[in-house]
Amino acid sequence: MKASFKEVELSTRSRVELVDITRQVEEYVREEKIENGLCLVYSIHSTTAIITNEHESGLMLDIAKKVQEDFPRGRGWRHDEVDSNAEAHLASSFIGASRIFPVRDGRLSRGTWQNIFFLELDGPRSARRIVIELLGE
Repeated sequence: MKASFKEVELSTRSRVELVDITRQVEEYVREEKIENGLCLVYSIHSTTAIITNEHESGLMLDIAKKVQEDFPRGRGWRHDEVDSNAEAHLASSFIGASRIFPVRDGRLSRGTWQNIFFLELDGPRSARRIVIELLGE
């Protein structure tokens, strides 16, 4: 069994933003030549998340809008007394910092309309990192 990992750095331009990282994940799966196994995509930040959905501009805006509606900024969250970004921490906690994908026959298994997104919840940020870890044979 082989295990490998890679860190990918990216930047964001907005407070809440979806960044499509599908290409980087798929390239790494190909580079490592894992035929069958698992691919973990993990954000190492407590104010971000990893999601899967269709890369369609209207839907991407809808997702950002829904996150902001469900976790409104300045609502009197207790953590705002410390750092004024409680909504980002809350959203990350409920959405999740990682996703696991099967790797089959050397390819990442995902649906036709399933792309992988890094979800920024406390941007803009110049240096965000994700970890892609592969386990398989």
